[in-house]
Amino acid sequence: MPKTDARTAASRAQKEGPDRLYYIYGTDVVRVQALTKKLIRTAVGDEEDFGLTRFDGRRLDMSELEDTIQQIPMMTPYNCVLINDYNCEKPYEDLRGRSPDDVTKSLLAVLKDIPPTTVVIFNVTGFEIKLKKGAIADKNKKLADFAEKNGTVCELGVSSPADLAKDIAAKVSARGGMISVDCALELAEMCQSDTVMIENEIGKLCAYADGREITRDMLLLLVHQQSDMTAFKLADAVVSMNRNAAFEALGEMIIDRNNKNEVFYAISSAFLDIYRAAAARTVGRQPADVARDFGYKWEFKVKNAFRSSTRISLPHLRRCMAILRDTGAAINSSVTDPRIVLEKAVTRMFMTDNNRRR
Repeated sequence: MPKTDARTAASRAQKEGPDRLYYIYGTDVVRVQALTKKLIRTAVGDEEDFGLTRFDGRRLDMSELEDTIQQIPMMTPYNCVLINDYNCEKPYEDLRGRSPDDVTKSLLAVLKDIPPTTVVIFNVTGFEIKLKKGAIADKNKKLADFAEKNGTVCELGVSSPADLAKDIAAKVSARGGMISVDCALELAEMCQSDTVMIENEIGKLCAYADGREITRDMLLLLVHQQSDMTAFKLADAVVSMNRNAAFEALGEMIIDRNNKNEVFYAISSAFLDIYRAAAARTVGRQPADVARDFGYKWEFKVKNAFRSSTRISLPHLRRCMAILRDTGAAINSSVTDPRIVLEKAVTRMFMTDNNRRR
């Protein structure tokens, strides 16, 4: 079946029975997980303990996978096999002399003979697949093309606020609450269409409303409105070596233990935008090229990143990204106030030498 959307894939599986093979990926991890869950339910109902076998794609044993695929379902309509985060770019941390292509070739050989009573689902939730002009542009294309030819492929990107508003209203209703379309739309916009953030906020709002209608006053009281522009303002101040502006931007952000990951994601994304722009400039690429290659919805973000990238060296940017990497681990493992963790990270960035070369 050709590449399709989540609703069509789920509806078709429900009405006609699931396909033998699925490949599900995209920037909206929550939707990837939701579709995966629907397909599993279609295949095995409530009997996951009997009918579902999960594999970690980073530690995939081909012989074990082949044996599992060939199993006959016992207490469920289908034998369901889920492989999470198989990456054709690097199937294993230690390839021991094998090439990634050879490992994927072995995998495709196993997948060529899926019985009609088995459903195999690949989903990607832990790494980013490179896209170019809306198509997969790395080695994962080989597996996706095979799945498209022999089953179903779904790319699940970020939905528009208008589409998300309908989902928000439905999820609130399912929890026994109420929210108007206008408020649902405002919630989607406040969360910048980030479905992970929306899920967290829906839970919080429903608990607070306790059966009452969720109002705009509740949104303003409880929802963490995180601005990409504030995060970019922080990153731009760092690359411009403007300490006052950087800590002023950090001070504008609402940061606590409930939304620390969303704040960190926004800051990291802003630095990543600048890093991409800096790397693109070194090979003569233009903002329009970067916007197309990386699927940016708004080219102005890329243009801003290009402007900022002229103020910092690539080695310095790499050091900033390394600091963010360490901060990502610290912000989740430390009992320290997340604002202090981020302040320390920004301070470390200013302590690096922008002119020092590796």
